[in-house]
Amino acid sequence: MSFPLLTATAVLPAVGAIATAAVPAARRTAAKWLALLVSLATLALAITVLVRFDPDGARYQLTESHAWIADFGVRYELGVDGIGVALLALTALLIPFIILAGWHDADPLETGSKRWRPTQGFFALILAVEAMVIISFEATDVFLFYIFFEAMLIPMYFLIGGFGDRAHAGTDENAAAQRSYAAVKFLLYNLVGGLIMLAAVIGLYVVAGNFSLQEIAEARANGTLDMATNTERWLFLGFFFAFAVKAPLWPLHTWLPNAMGEATAPVAVLITAVVDKVGTFAMLRFCLQLFPEASKWATPAILVLALISIVYGALLAVGQRDIKRLVAYASISHFGFIIMGIFAMTSQGQSGATLYMVNHGISTAALMLVAGFLISRRGSRLIADYGGVQKVAPVLAGTFLIGGLATLSLPGLAPFVSEFLVLVGTFERYPVIGIIATFGIVLAALYTLVLYQRTMTGPVKPEVSAMPDLRLREVAVVAPLVVLLIFLGVYPKPVTDIVNPAVKSTMSDVHKKDPKPAVEAAK
Repeated sequence: MSFPLLTATAVLPAVGAIATAAVPAARRTAAKWLALLVSLATLALAITVLVRFDPDGARYQLTESHAWIADFGVRYELGVDGIGVALLALTALLIPFIILAGWHDADPLETGSKRWRPTQGFFALILAVEAMVIISFEATDVFLFYIFFEAMLIPMYFLIGGFGDRAHAGTDENAAAQRSYAAVKFLLYNLVGGLIMLAAVIGLYVVAGNFSLQEIAEARANGTLDMATNTERWLFLGFFFAFAVKAPLWPLHTWLPNAMGEATAPVAVLITAVVDKVGTFAMLRFCLQLFPEASKWATPAILVLALISIVYGALLAVGQRDIKRLVAYASISHFGFIIMGIFAMTSQGQSGATLYMVNHGISTAALMLVAGFLISRRGSRLIADYGGVQKVAPVLAGTFLIGGLATLSLPGLAPFVSEFLVLVGTFERYPVIGIIATFGIVLAALYTLVLYQRTMTGPVKPEVSAMPDLRLREVAVVAPLVVLLIFLGVYPKPVTDIVNPAVKSTMSDVHKKDPKPAVEAAK
């Protein structure tokens, strides 16, 4: 029996979370190092998965299948395709940087504070989220996926509500209430989506008789499982609603700015760069594969919602006064591009959407983590409280600029390639939507450059005159992300080679082919 590599990638951070939580209260530093070492070991396993994955091989590889709840047809089934393995690697890559960036975020507050920040719990919760996200990318049993899709809400709830932004901690009596509101809103939105999905999961079992993604998809393809049109559409809507909340897609997005604004910067990265990717990933793996006809039926409406997300999120980002909420609304706009690429039903669009998930995770991590370092120095999230930072902290300002330029998809940085593919793929089939979506690029340039101008340029404000530049630990967090942004911007082939075969399989699931280019024959 071969080594269960996929199980190991999820079990290791789960065991690490338990071990970190069990470290004695007085050994906070030991807990931090333990969490970091576990995350690095998980990254090593993820790299092993990546190396062993053959893009030209079977659709699902490194598969594991064991009986679990036999009476209800539930199995412990794991497997990764090109899309899943890319996002698994992204998750494992970002967690060590998140832990390093949050090294002091859960330390005890100043002497005399009535609140104690349990350091061990903070890092244990991060590892728990990693374990649940990883198994969500690996699960090929619908019920198994649903369990961890929902379970990850619990540690995220405590990370948002229990470990707030230090810019407010101990200075505002409403800070705890604001964190609680953000955490409860996050939980309620996602629980409602999950309950609706649960009804759809049960309905799928009634129709199909099992929860195996591969068996159901094969039965759909060979005609042995024929769903009634209305049944397929209702089941699709149940799944899609839950994924749209997680993604987040307008108008189900309103929990994200609150959650990212009140959470620490590393937790904000965990939300938008890691957890939210489960929603867009699941649209590709479950919605399109299980309900191909309903996916095509819903495409026009979903594309309109994605377009609204792109423009609406960018417009609100332009008007933000809070740095972290600006990044949150920018992410809503970016998720609109990802969803638009998925439902454009072209290979370029879906390849771009998958690449966008990876690139957005890296670029948002770079920008938000540097923003967190900036906020921790000044003690304020308000843009108006900054000015002239580049004169006193040039390395911080430079990395902030690179993260911002990646957010606006500057050519030469990773997000440009993915955004270009999404727009080309959308324009091929829906030219009007593709044209309007480009307005989001213009707005991205506006909110990014205005943010940089107001915080980093101009006269040095007295409050930032003594601001220190990035420290060694902070450089170790940001530098690799900057290198990746440049490398994947110049040479995205390593990622596209992995995801393209999976995209072709997804296109086959929905019986779609790329439109032929309408060009005049040369004379």
